[in-house]
Amino acid sequence: MNILWYYLIFFIVVWIMAILFRDKLKADIYGPILMRRTKKLRGFIDAVANTSPRFWRWSMNIGIPISVFCMGLSVYLIIISLQYMFQSPQAALLLPGVDIPGSPIYIPVFSGIIALILLMVVHEFGHGILARAQGVGIKSIGVILLAVLPGAFVELDEEDVKKAKRSVKLRIYAAGSMFNLGLAAIAWVVVIVISSSFVPYAFQSDGLEIASVTPGSPSEGILQNGMIIYNINGHQVSNRTSVNQFLNTTHPGDVMTLVTDQGTYTVTSSGNPNNASATYIGIRGDTHLVVKPDVARTYGETIPWFLYNLVDLCYWIYALNIMVGLFNLLPMKPLDGGIIFEELLGYKVPENITAKIVSCVSWILIGIVAILIIYGTVPGIMQMF
Repeated sequence: MNILWYYLIFFIVVWIMAILFRDKLKADIYGPILMRRTKKLRGFIDAVANTSPRFWRWSMNIGIPISVFCMGLSVYLIIISLQYMFQSPQAALLLPGVDIPGSPIYIPVFSGIIALILLMVVHEFGHGILARAQGVGIKSIGVILLAVLPGAFVELDEEDVKKAKRSVKLRIYAAGSMFNLGLAAIAWVVVIVISSSFVPYAFQSDGLEIASVTPGSPSEGILQNGMIIYNINGHQVSNRTSVNQFLNTTHPGDVMTLVTDQGTYTVTSSGNPNNASATYIGIRGDTHLVVKPDVARTYGETIPWFLYNLVDLCYWIYALNIMVGLFNLLPMKPLDGGIIFEELLGYKVPENITAKIVSCVSWILIGIVAILIIYGTVPGIMQMF
């Protein structure tokens, strides 16, 4: 069953439960928006903010110019993405476990869900901590569902926000993405340290393990997740690079004989959904690792695999926090970048002109994002059904 159906069923169940038990669950429904507020975590945010209010304020004094730089970078990247989209459509959807044909990104279910939860929690706590460090009240913390798009929020006291100086607002709005980028940096350090030291010491390669078989691809119904491929047409493979190097020497329509740990299988290749001239069989995988015998005798297998899975988790924490953190800094409302852009313009530009500029830029960027999603992702999703 296509994993998109599982997501759809899950969100339908959530909506049904929210509607039937609205009062008991304390859920608020506004058209396609479902919200669940709580005040329980305000004490924790206060405690963190009060550890050193001066540190949080000064850290965001550095965070504001970094946010402005990242705002410009995110605009540049999205324009470049639009240019490459028309040259070679690339489908990408940040849903763990969803493998879209032709997509350059596949996020594992377990690591992806944990990374997305951490992303949302850290982002909103960042806003909350900076708000409390500067005396701005928090009404509630909660989760939100826009139809099927999940998110989190910190509801600030509107009166306190109105009274706050522009610099205070900028620190608060910059904090979410800065916390995301900070978490990404920490995760990346963990990845570098463990993957460059312990992993080569503890593991040795043993073929290519299939992580995902893309729906609608030539391999669907033939190969399965978890299979270990030892060679393709007699060419030994051990990682994604070795597979790609071999496929670059072949042509669409060539027959591929794959020797696996579960037998030998034949797949007739096709053209890549994004490049018809490139050979495509529709599998994603990475090196199948086994613990070296001497390491297993010394440490057992639990510790090495725990550290390996920690690296995988930290990689996706890094990647998703970078991607979403930068996207959130696009100068379009209602994203944080749009609010920061508006506040910065307000220093020198009259309010009525500022509103028009922000609105114009926002709609242009919304249009670009819509094109990227529709032109890049929708065709890939359609191939899955």
